[in-house]
Amino acid sequence: MSRHDGRQDDRQEERRRKAAVFGTGSWGTAFAMVLAEAGVEVTLWGRRAEVVEAINTTRRNPGYHPDTELPARVRATTDPADAARDAEFTVLSVPSQTLRGNLESWRGLLHPGTVLVSLMKGIELGTAKRMSEVIEEVADVPAERVAVLTGPNLAREIAARQPAAAVAACADEEAARALQSACHTPYFRPYTSTDVVGCELGGAVKNVIALAVGIADGMGLGDNSKASLITRGLAETTRLGLAMGAEAHTFAGLAGMGDLVATCSSPLSRNHTFGTNLGRGMTLQETIAVTEQTAEGVKSCQSVLDLARRHGVEMPITETVVEIVHQGKPPHVALKELMSRSAKPERA
Repeated sequence: MSRHDGRQDDRQEERRRKAAVFGTGSWGTAFAMVLAEAGVEVTLWGRRAEVVEAINTTRRNPGYHPDTELPARVRATTDPADAARDAEFTVLSVPSQTLRGNLESWRGLLHPGTVLVSLMKGIELGTAKRMSEVIEEVADVPAERVAVLTGPNLAREIAARQPAAAVAACADEEAARALQSACHTPYFRPYTSTDVVGCELGGAVKNVIALAVGIADGMGLGDNSKASLITRGLAETTRLGLAMGAEAHTFAGLAGMGDLVATCSSPLSRNHTFGTNLGRGMTLQETIAVTEQTAEGVKSCQSVLDLARRHGVEMPITETVVEIVHQGKPPHVALKELMSRSAKPERA
């Protein structure tokens, strides 16, 4: 190969490694930074022109990460067609309950062959579909073109470039490895998996369990109570996952236990904070009013419970969260009922 050919191959590789990130929220912005620092050219789409302008002129997202300077490889736009053009990866980072509507307006803009990557951790209301299922349906793409990135990934810590690990999951192992390569940096270590079902359930249900742990914190309960909720919450998640064909070991890994521990224990967790306010006696509407960012578990808890009932799986903690959040049951009453359930073996 001539030197000229080598330079040409390098230019082709550089042109190929492009990504679109739809969503300038906390995690979308942080993941755009990760991709860029792994060598990918990133176009970040945002709905608000002032946020896009701030990113392009100051290299910062003032609403979410004002102290984090974004790499030069990140640029922002309000034009979804501009963002989607030539993207090897199209990363979706919007509130889970808005995905369907947003994607319907974007699907005609997607680059042929792009891998659609979900950063979202929720279950759709009404359909009880996982985010990858919504993507496959709306974008009319096969499962091999849809990937999920999940794990203990609190956006503010990643924006500060603190060490973290994640799972890049896709039915197509080659696509999972490509995503792994595209976001592997000295501080962000992704692993691969083909268990998309397990990875998505781990990410969605942990938000519900984090609400329960937050409620316990708000009520002033101790570590025994919270550890019990986390452990039994993982058991609920695993039961549902196995009923849906997921692999058991996924729930002992980053997408399961790892994400659950981070979300249930960190003050940076939106769901934990939301639950804490409920446990302190605030109403649902009062808690929503003081919450600046989306707490996915608030809406998804009902979807998770619907999904469990469709598969004949018992999820008492999830059911209790639904009763507190959506039915107005006082937390102390719900806790008493949860603790008075009939005794059974731990592995039941």
